Amino acid sequence: MHTFTKTITVTKDDLDELNHVNNVRYVQWVNDIAKAHWLQSASTTIVANYFWVLVSHTIQYKRAAVLNDKILIKTYVVSSNGATSTRLVEMYNKTSNRLLATSETNWCFMSSQTQKPTRITEEVKALFS
Repeated sequence: MHTFTKTITVTKDDLDELNHVNNVRYVQWVNDIAKAHWLQSASTTIVANYFWVLVSHTIQYKRAAVLNDKILIKTYVVSSNGATSTRLVEMYNKTSNRLLATSETNWCFMSSQTQKPTRITEEVKALFS
């Protein structure tokens, strides 16, 4: 399993009225890291021919993050079958290593040419295994 990581720092724009990271921001970070992992792993030819759409999303919030916290975000693909793939995302406070949130997302692999779901190629599966 190929793990992709990114570290971000919580800014004022990430906060809600309770001065914690807004739940919507966590969802954005899940999407952002999935996209970054795809773009870093896939060739320009693959990216030109295929894309992913989000089918379902589950997130569990464990602890709050606040202004200036450094967040370590990890993601990896746990399964790919047919045209769908399941990705996990874990977010940790980088200083304390405490788990902040976990997410499981299901994605559909799409053909850029037909704009329809297509079977995940072995080449693409290999990028994330």
